[in-house]
Amino acid sequence: MTFKALGLYDSLLRAVEKTGYTEPTLIQQKAIPVILEGKDVMAAAQTGTGKTAAFTLPMLQLLSGRTNTKRNSMRALILTPTRELAAQIQESIITYGSNEKLRYGLVFGGVNINPQKRVLMKGLDILVATPGRLLDLYQQKCINFYDVEMLILDEADRMLDMGFIHDIKKIIALLPKQRQNLMFSATFSDDIRRLAKPICNNPVEIDVAPRNSTVDAISQKLYHVEKPDKADLLCEILQSNPGQTLVFSRTKHGANNLAKRLNRDNINSAAIHGNKSQAQRTKALDNFKTAKVQVLVATDIAARGIDIDQLATVVNFDLPHVPEDYVHRIGRTGRAGATGVAISLVSSEEHKQLRDIERLIKRPVPAGDSDEFTFALAEPLPSKRSPNKQNTRGHNKSGESRRPAHRRGKPSVSTGKKAASGNKWNSSRSRSAASA
Repeated sequence: MTFKALGLYDSLLRAVEKTGYTEPTLIQQKAIPVILEGKDVMAAAQTGTGKTAAFTLPMLQLLSGRTNTKRNSMRALILTPTRELAAQIQESIITYGSNEKLRYGLVFGGVNINPQKRVLMKGLDILVATPGRLLDLYQQKCINFYDVEMLILDEADRMLDMGFIHDIKKIIALLPKQRQNLMFSATFSDDIRRLAKPICNNPVEIDVAPRNSTVDAISQKLYHVEKPDKADLLCEILQSNPGQTLVFSRTKHGANNLAKRLNRDNINSAAIHGNKSQAQRTKALDNFKTAKVQVLVATDIAARGIDIDQLATVVNFDLPHVPEDYVHRIGRTGRAGATGVAISLVSSEEHKQLRDIERLIKRPVPAGDSDEFTFALAEPLPSKRSPNKQNTRGHNKSGESRRPAHRRGKPSVSTGKKAASGNKWNSSRSRSAASA
């Protein structure tokens, strides 16, 4: 299958060729022809499968050749949950629409609204927006929706998770009844189907991946480690893997502290989360994309829409409370046919989250090789199905640990000297607890 076989214009094919892509992904193969026919679409696809191009390319073709935009209006409206994802979509429009004479704009919160008002005054063919800022502009009478021909909801599941359902309903009520609707989501959950019912008209359903599956190109592994030691182990992982790494923290405060700790250990890092200003978030993301920083520490919301070419490694410093977020997180690597590694640091307090994740993805997350690091890793969680063995795992019949002495911080020889590696990590326990 080639992009030309999908029925795309030569001008779009030239733009695609410049990106280096030669074969469309499965979601692109299935979605592009249907969208070009003018049908409504509900599409479920894993992150990293090329779904942005799956709606951007046919949208550009359907809009091309007509630029009679009116003041404060747009012909295609793309709604997305986060600023980062909105900017990512805008980049795709610029890339693939480089040969098209179309006007496009981007609006989101956290920045000065006045430049956005000026862009809208000229009239647009395509507007990418977050729901909150879009409604702000409407309430200030800076935008109207009379000429919308196409509505695209991207990351619809995340918009529901973030509480945008009421804003979306308000926006839908303002749009013309006759329009083409495209909805892209990671899953076809019951909530997504309820959202789609009043929006889409007899939609074509496209599902290119098993529900909540993980990308096969991603090598997953975990290390059992107690919470106070996580930062020390992370430093060793990052020092042995100097490539670009995205690290997930559960909280904004935790992301800030972890980035500071990594920088103290000469690992160039930046944090990105909802409390950062848009300028700070943009700078951190740009520095990460251009490899000026090695590590980006992010919360789940801020990381949505981050698309880094050849991102080698994702680390779950904290496991997410929502199992589906694990799939979204690790999907930041292994994109567009590349391979990637997803590492999870799991403390004893997180075993429930681990079980929930493994139940969701229908497979265990394999343990990494403990000999890779000089770190005294914690024992894995005993199986609940073998209660009689819980107290004997890792021990001999007398109850003594079978782990090598140097892995326990115990004397490695009869002289009473502690092994260097065990002493190093056990003595750092109180220091890392404060910084993590």
